[in-house]
Amino acid sequence: MQLRDALDDFKASSGDKTRFPGERRTITGRFSGNGRRLIHVDGGSLRDFGYPLSGLTGIERSRFGLRVDGTPFWFDEMETTQSYHEATTLVETIHRTPFGPVTQLDLTTGDAHITRFDVDEIETGESHTEMIAYLSLAPEGQDSQVGQLHHEDVIEVYHQREHDFVSSTTGFTDVRGQIPVAFEDLIDEEPTEYPRPASDHRYSEDRLSGDLICSLPLYGESTTLVTLLTDRTETEREAALDQLADLREEFNSIEAVEAAADAALPTAAREDHSETLRESVSADVRVLSLLTGQTGLRIAGPNFDPYYRYSGGYGYTWFRDDAEISRFVLESDQHFDLGLSHWHARSARAYCETQRDDGSWPHRVWPHNGALAPGWANAKLEAGNDNDYQADQTGSVIAFLANFYAAGIEDADLEAQVVDTLEAALKSLDGTLEHDGRPMVCQNAWEDSIGRFTHTTATFLEAYSALAATDLAVADHAHEQANRVYEAINHLWVDDRGIFALREHGGGGLDRRADSATLALVGAHRAYEKIETVDDYRLDQLDSHTHTIIKALWHDPEESEIAGLFRNEGDAWRQAHQDHEKIWTVSTGWGANAAAQLGALLADHDDERAVEAAARARELLELVLPGGVLCEDTSYLPEQFFDTGEPDSATPLGWPHALRLATVALMDERGVLYAAHKIAAD
Repeated sequence: MQLRDALDDFKASSGDKTRFPGERRTITGRFSGNGRRLIHVDGGSLRDFGYPLSGLTGIERSRFGLRVDGTPFWFDEMETTQSYHEATTLVETIHRTPFGPVTQLDLTTGDAHITRFDVDEIETGESHTEMIAYLSLAPEGQDSQVGQLHHEDVIEVYHQREHDFVSSTTGFTDVRGQIPVAFEDLIDEEPTEYPRPASDHRYSEDRLSGDLICSLPLYGESTTLVTLLTDRTETEREAALDQLADLREEFNSIEAVEAAADAALPTAAREDHSETLRESVSADVRVLSLLTGQTGLRIAGPNFDPYYRYSGGYGYTWFRDDAEISRFVLESDQHFDLGLSHWHARSARAYCETQRDDGSWPHRVWPHNGALAPGWANAKLEAGNDNDYQADQTGSVIAFLANFYAAGIEDADLEAQVVDTLEAALKSLDGTLEHDGRPMVCQNAWEDSIGRFTHTTATFLEAYSALAATDLAVADHAHEQANRVYEAINHLWVDDRGIFALREHGGGGLDRRADSATLALVGAHRAYEKIETVDDYRLDQLDSHTHTIIKALWHDPEESEIAGLFRNEGDAWRQAHQDHEKIWTVSTGWGANAAAQLGALLADHDDERAVEAAARARELLELVLPGGVLCEDTSYLPEQFFDTGEPDSATPLGWPHALRLATVALMDERGVLYAAHKIAAD
């Protein structure tokens, strides 16, 4: 996102009570992506969000429309409807123009994006009709110091390393460039409207710009625009031109576009499942696919705040979030048979390759190459080695890798790599476990405070338990450590509230606030149950904790229909003008998952309280299922909601989608997805 765009958004949204000026929101529209590019399609316009997945910037802004006898009719000014083609990432947008509907299909395939327009239902009489496309390309994030090369029906926009190509199945009848917006426009009170009128006709304007205004003729009442992003160190110009020719030939029909979309994603759920279940699982697999790079590492969500004005950025891989997602997907695949074995292997390989020499993982990395990304919790990389480290990240990776190993690894080399990685990671985890059986003082999962956190302790219990359940040489040691952590958890109990504390402060006192992250304790105890029996006193604690946390964090604002759980008591992040904590889909999904896990744990102990836990899981799950008040019509789960019901922050966010997927799988496995009275496994 260029500063010019941020300033325009600032002008448009300043004073709005639920908008943060200068961001590029994705709370409307849908994404198409396939491993490297991530394209946001909104009102017919396109924008690339895939830089973290590919290292290539691509399209910064765009507009499409019809030009009838020289007059443009822009689609973003029309009424539109949008949907996905079945369970795929093919986006279909229908624009209601004054002349009739125009259908737009958008499909991303590798580094290419296909946009097909069909106008067979419009009526313009004898008027000359063509498509008009405005594209602003920013190779390497540049909106200046870029140039163009014109190759017959292909335009190449380049800076140094990144070269972006634009082509059409019907060619171009006219192409002109446009230099960046003038300084006087930047300080004007009104946002700039694009494309702008031709300026002073400088001879260099058409060739020293990333902005293109293209006229596309319509042959057979359709045309297809193709954009391709390349790195010149990987793809030579002639190879790119040949690839564009192949793409124009391959995607010159609706059938070809739909067939390519159908082949891109695995079957999400069995046909014998309900429509709601299939829709939910399909949406979760699609979102997680969109956010995943070719390395297997995922971004947390589309980066809506590229200038870090209100957040620390979202277009990176956090090993906590990513490993949790990987474990949830593995569990769900084992139940639904989703055919995602290559996902699990790819994730495992990525974790092995990004592990540091001391056995830990850094705060954040770039998903397209695993290189260290900007962050604020890299104490292990810095001299002094202070508390700015997130120990739960190492615990989460261990839990996934141990479960992946236990499931059986067909690739012998990868298995050996995983074993070595786990042994080194165990040493790192041991080094951050204090003598009292709980983790060191460090940063928390929400990355906003320091202490000895219950959530971090839960990830340690899960990691040690998962390792102890394997046949690895380190299993006995991991078993001993799991027992130590299990006993130490009692030190975090707040008896008069009936919950486990958020953390222990540096001085030794307990932070009594309710925190949704502490719900991870339930799943960790289910992992522990595989190696030891959870005693009755701890079952009572977990039952009380889960229901009390859900009750304490429940919020049902009067001014909207939404309801759900907020993150923790006293959370003011991105609260803006409202006077209450915001509802989070992660927290609500975590509540549903914890209640479902509690139901399964209690049922395995023949405890009748399992029924109540399952009922609570169903209540919370309904909020985030398709059709629920926290699930957008796009099928996406935004990170947060204002009390007004307006979504906010990263959309879609991968973590709640993985939580929903795992919760649906567990509840379906236990027979409580539709009927809360049944909980025991068959």
